Amino acid sequence: MPRLRQGKRLPLRKSLLGRLLAVSALVAACSVAATAWLAVQTTSGAIKQEQGQNLADDARIYQTLLGHAATHLRWDGVDGTVRDLARQTGRRIALTTPQRQLLADSATQSSPPALPPQASAIVDPLSADTALASAGQQSSGAAADRIDPRAVGPFRLPAAERDRLRESADRGVECLRQYGIASDVVVSPSGRPRIQIVGNGVGRIEGTRCATDALDAPTATEKKALTALNQLANACLDRQELAHVQLNPDLSWTTKPAPSAQSAPTVRGPSDNDRAVASCVSAARREQLSSHVASPALLFIGDADSATVPGFDLSPANTARIAGAAALVLALTVGASVLAATRLVRPLHALTGAAQRMKDGQESSPVPVTADNEIGRLAAAFNDMSAHRARLEEQRKAMVSDVAHELRTPLSNIRGWLEAAQDGLADPDPAFVSSLLEEAMQLQHIIGDLQDLAQADAGALRLHPEPVRIEELLGQVAAAHQNLAETAGVTLTAPAGPPEGQVPAPALRADPVRLRQAVGNLVSNAVRHTPPGGGVTLRAYGSAAGCEVVVDVADTGSGIPAEDLAYVFDRFWRAEKSRSRRTGGSGLGLAIVRKLAEAHGGTAHVESTEGQGSVFTLRIPAAGPGGALTGNGMTTSTR
Repeated sequence: MPRLRQGKRLPLRKSLLGRLLAVSALVAACSVAATAWLAVQTTSGAIKQEQGQNLADDARIYQTLLGHAATHLRWDGVDGTVRDLARQTGRRIALTTPQRQLLADSATQSSPPALPPQASAIVDPLSADTALASAGQQSSGAAADRIDPRAVGPFRLPAAERDRLRESADRGVECLRQYGIASDVVVSPSGRPRIQIVGNGVGRIEGTRCATDALDAPTATEKKALTALNQLANACLDRQELAHVQLNPDLSWTTKPAPSAQSAPTVRGPSDNDRAVASCVSAARREQLSSHVASPALLFIGDADSATVPGFDLSPANTARIAGAAALVLALTVGASVLAATRLVRPLHALTGAAQRMKDGQESSPVPVTADNEIGRLAAAFNDMSAHRARLEEQRKAMVSDVAHELRTPLSNIRGWLEAAQDGLADPDPAFVSSLLEEAMQLQHIIGDLQDLAQADAGALRLHPEPVRIEELLGQVAAAHQNLAETAGVTLTAPAGPPEGQVPAPALRADPVRLRQAVGNLVSNAVRHTPPGGGVTLRAYGSAAGCEVVVDVADTGSGIPAEDLAYVFDRFWRAEKSRSRRTGGSGLGLAIVRKLAEAHGGTAHVESTEGQGSVFTLRIPAAGPGGALTGNGMTTSTR
């Protein structure tokens, strides 16, 4: 790959800015050319208005005006709607009262022609024209009782109820989306939303936990309006000596006992009763809605004022207009592209410079994040990567320094004793050999710890899982470290059974050697930091859920300051900042404990109170079905 030199600007034809400009100019030119061609093709001749009445246009006009009447108390303000419809359809539209008093007229002449003797339709939302309603394409049409569904009157929900129901509907749609069911919120004319299932999700809502009861329950406004409607319907039924009914929100009904009457009710068949109830409900609806809709009006639809509309041709003036509009669009497109591309390329240049400085080993300052968009997020990710890389570099340098320090001390001691023996200053007696062996063992211990950590980091730490009795393992660790504890004057115990209030440890499948190594490191660390007369206690028990084995190593030592708890499991970290070996240890033991716990799929944790002691806790997953061991990317094998 060719190497890009920092500071060298790319040619415009190869740069992102140049490509954006070329693409935007090409798109603008094609758009202007296509628009001009389409305009010329569709408007090259005079457009003549169709003659006669068109059923689709009539239905559209009727439905629009019917919707106005259903949602307004009066015909005030309908002039604009009438003129818009007349302009869109090319028809003359007039509205009058039943007494032929003019309400609105789209005719523009000072003396418009007289209206025909017969009206085209009667615009009454409480008695819709079924022929025009069925021909309409923009509305669901009138209901079976010929009342326009947009006439809702007192059933119209106030803003607070609409917002509350909309929130419930939105939550229902989001819940269904989590089950893979596509749905939309559809709002009725009264403002009540409902959830509409899309595609093949119909019928699957019953198997979900998505509650939609809040959308089905009537609101306070609907209850009040429904109660009033029920009273009107029952009053009508009383006049016919029929039993009262209870209306449901969907205007279906259930029969209830009729109030006591002096005369016995007339016995009618079920079909007669249903027709009578439906008739009363329809009459009650009209009575209830009559004060909420506009009064009936006569609709006249006729020919437009003029039969033709001026056309468009390719005259020199029109050609000049097209060319000017095209030039203006091209100029605006290029200007906007230059502005957008410049703002896009500037942060990319900053990112390129920062990456080049990082590659050359220079200290890279953070790239400014100017906006929360794709480029801004890229810059933020680059800054995070740069900071993470700097931290890793500092950790690498610190680790190299720590490893060199840890290896230098035993090697210096070995070299010093050997040079003394070579110069005849030291006698190679058993004590001399024992001292050299001790230093060599310390050196081997450090190298072994480093090898374990390297294998754990590479995910190559081999485990040999088998059933383990954790109480026996703790007893073995306590026995192995008993001499060390007695020498330090510390009491080391491993009581049988769980602590009071805890459950027994469940079955465990783990690598006993590695687990003993982890617990042994915790015990030796606890003994080293516990003064004479103190104690170290090993306990094992099960977690509250019974899915983990918990091992606690508690001591009564000096404790750990709160500010140091976050670094306890770091490599080469010691509480004594001077690296003194007075308390022993290489600073790798606790790091190995954490890696071994993670290799078993568990965790390592510490709680400490300065001056009172510490409790190191291992949590290892219990044996699952089949006794499988779930590790953290480590290699497992069966002995």
